[in-house]
Amino acid sequence: MQGIVAILAVTALMLSGVVAGDDRHMAAQDPLQVEIARLAADEQAPLRDFYAARAHRPAWVERRKLAAFAESLQTLEGDGLDPGDYRADRLVAEHRRLEEAGAAVEARARFDLQATRVLLAALHHLQRGRLDPREVDPDWEVPIEAPPLDPAMISRAVDGQRFEQAFAEARPDFAPYERLRSGLARYRNIQRLGGWPPLPDQPRVLRPGDEDEAVAMLRERLAMEGALEVMVADAGTLPGAALEAPPANRYDAPLEAAVRRFQRRHLLEVDGIVGPQTRAALNVPVEARIDQIRVNLERARWLLHGLPEAFVLVDIAGYQISYFRPSGEIWRSRIVVGRPYRRTPSLRSEITHMTVNPTWTVPPTILREDVLPRVRRDIGYLWRERLQVLSPSGRPLDPWEVDWQNPGNIMLRQAAGPRNALGQVVIRFPNDHLVYLHDTPAQGLFAREQRAFSSGCIRVQGVLEFAQLLFDDTGSDQDVRSLVASGETRNVSLASRMPVILHYWTVHADEDGELAFRPDIYERDGALLRALDRPLAL
Repeated sequence: MQGIVAILAVTALMLSGVVAGDDRHMAAQDPLQVEIARLAADEQAPLRDFYAARAHRPAWVERRKLAAFAESLQTLEGDGLDPGDYRADRLVAEHRRLEEAGAAVEARARFDLQATRVLLAALHHLQRGRLDPREVDPDWEVPIEAPPLDPAMISRAVDGQRFEQAFAEARPDFAPYERLRSGLARYRNIQRLGGWPPLPDQPRVLRPGDEDEAVAMLRERLAMEGALEVMVADAGTLPGAALEAPPANRYDAPLEAAVRRFQRRHLLEVDGIVGPQTRAALNVPVEARIDQIRVNLERARWLLHGLPEAFVLVDIAGYQISYFRPSGEIWRSRIVVGRPYRRTPSLRSEITHMTVNPTWTVPPTILREDVLPRVRRDIGYLWRERLQVLSPSGRPLDPWEVDWQNPGNIMLRQAAGPRNALGQVVIRFPNDHLVYLHDTPAQGLFAREQRAFSSGCIRVQGVLEFAQLLFDDTGSDQDVRSLVASGETRNVSLASRMPVILHYWTVHADEDGELAFRPDIYERDGALLRALDRPLAL
C-alpha cells in the first residue's frame, strides 16, 4: 500500500508541477495527457476539460470513490439503463490489483482515465441518450440540444462522492421524464409481485352485466395496474387496493369505468366491452410494458433538453398536439398523422407563417398513387373535388385533352374553399419533408381513437383557435377568422417564430403519473429496444 501511495504522490506532483502555458511540456511529462492523446479525437476534449477543471490531478486515487460510484450507478436502473453496462465492479477490482502490484505511474494514469471515461459515459447517456438516434431510427431528425455539463461540477462530484447529484444534473429537467421514471418504478414493482394474469383466450366478449369467471381475472388484472380499486391478495402492496371487494364474477359499473379508462389510455375504442383488441392489450405482459417505458425514456433523453419557453409539441403516436407557454400546457387537441407507409417524421423546426384559404397542389406521390387511379375510373372526380389541371408551367389544360393513362408532368390544383383538402388554414415551418399543420374538411376522423390516415402532414382539430393563439403570442396583429372570412388566399407571417417539435412517443405520462401506452404505429420501438439491450463497449 505504501508503494502505491508513493506512486500516486509522484503522479500528483507530475500533474500539478507542470509549467503553466507550456502545453508541449505537459504532454511530454503528464502521463494523463499522454494517455488522453492516444484516444479517439472525439473522446479527448471532454477528458481534457475534466482534468483541467481539477488542475490535472488524478481523480480516482481513493478506492472509496470507486465504491461510491459503483453504488450510485445502480440508480441508473430507474432511468431504464443497465448499471451492469458500466462494469463498475471491474473498476474496483482493477484498482485493488494495481494497489497490490505497485503499478507504474503510466498504468495508474490509464486506469484513472478509464474510470473517468465510465463516469462521463454515464452522464452522457443520462443527458443525451445511450444511443445515437440517427443510427436506430432513420425517421428521427430532432437535433439533440443538451448544453454541455460543467466539468468543474463533475470534478466536485467525484471528490465529494456526490455522483447521484451529478446524475440529477444530467437528466432532462422536464416533468414528463420524471413521470416516466416513476412509472418505470411502479411497473417494476408489479413485475416483482409476479405480474398480472393473462385473460383466457376465449371467443366471447365480456360486456357490462355479464357474470363469468373471466371477470374476476379482469378485476385482478386492472387492480395490478392501479386502474381499479378492489381487494386482492396482498392488497396493501397494490396501487389501487380498497377494503371491500364487489362480487368477483359480475361485470359491474365500477369495472366498466375501469375498462373504459384502460381503453382510453391505450387508444382503443372506448365502449367498455372486452373484445379481441382490448383483451390483447390487457394481455401484454408487464415485462413488455417495462421495455416500452425504457424505449421512451431514451427518446425523452434525445428530446427534452433546451426546450424554449413557448413551443408546440406534436405527439405523433399519441395523435395529439400541445401548446406550451412558460406556465405549462395551455392548449391541446387531436390530430391525424401519416399512415404507416407515409410516416409523419420526427423533427424540430420553427413556425414561420400561415396560409389562409389555401389552394392545394396535389403532391406527386398522392397524384400517382391516389388521384390518377380515381380519375381514370371516373373523370368527373376532377369537378367534384374542384381540381384544376395545369401544365408544368402552370397553364390551364382541358381535362378531356389529357391522356390520363400517360399524363406526363401535369399538376392538379384544388381551389380554395370549405372542401379543400387543407381546409381553411395551413401552419407552415421549414423542413425537408414538406410537412405542415393544417385544417381539414374530414372532421369526422377526429372522433376515432387511432388516427393514422394522412399522407404525412398533420391535420389539427380546432386549428382556427390554435392559429389565433399563435398570432396573439407572437405579437402578430391578426384576426384569423376575419382573414378566413375574406376568402382571399394569402400568406401571413408571424411577427416572431414559434418553435415546433414533432416527436414519437409510445408511452405518455399524464400529470397524475398515469401511463398511457400507445400502439407503435410505425414499428420503431423494436429496433430501439434491441439497440438498448446490446452490451455497451467502454
